[in-house]
Amino acid sequence: MGGDEIDEIEAGHRQELRRGTVGLACLLRLRTPDYGYALLESLGADGIDVDANTLYPLLRRLEKQGLVTSEWSTGEARPRKFYRTSPEGDRLARVLTDDWHRLDAALRGLIQGGES
Repeated sequence: MGGDEIDEIEAGHRQELRRGTVGLACLLRLRTPDYGYALLESLGADGIDVDANTLYPLLRRLEKQGLVTSEWSTGEARPRKFYRTSPEGDRLARVLTDDWHRLDAALRGLIQGGES
């Protein structure tokens, strides 16, 4: 296996690992309403790098599932669509966060060589 192939395999696995975490991060971050570009920037500042081509379809999917709501703000020079986690999205975020903590503890045990 060449270096490029290993890099490609690693990139695929990293993308898989991040895919679900980005949805959870959005649900958590949008407990405070925000618009797409600001969400993109705040997630990046928190160490969760997301491409706009990934974020906007995710937001549309979360909205379609009833996990986030949106409304247009026309009070500024440019209208902006603000997103907020819905009550159902907040409930799901709590469930996923609990799962995250269980998985994190299990993985920490594996990393340290113990049983979980």
